[in-house]
Amino acid sequence: MGSLSNESFDQFLDSLKKAGITISNEAELRERLAEAQRWRFAFQTLAANGKMIGIRFEDHSEGRNEAEINRTFTDFQFSENSKAVFSASLKH
Repeated sequence: MGSLSNESFDQFLDSLKKAGITISNEAELRERLAEAQRWRFAFQTLAANGKMIGIRFEDHSEGRNEAEINRTFTDFQFSENSKAVFSASLKH
C-alpha cells in the first residue's frame, strides 16, 4: 500500500485545490465524504453525479495543471477509471 492510502479526503481535496481546481458547494461535498465509509468511491460518484446538488469542479488552468492533478489521483490511489470520471466532469 502506498504511503497515502490512509490519508483523508480533506487532504485529497486540498491537493486538488492546490492544483488549481475550484470546487462549488465544497461544504456539501466534504459532508458527504465524511459520512461515506469508502470516500474514494463516494468522490467518484459525486464527481459524476453531483451537479444536481451543486457539486462542480472547475479547472481554470487550461490544462496547465494536468500533471499535478494526475499526480494527486495517483498519490491517493484512485483508479484510472476514477481519474477519467473526474476529468469528464471538469468544467474548463
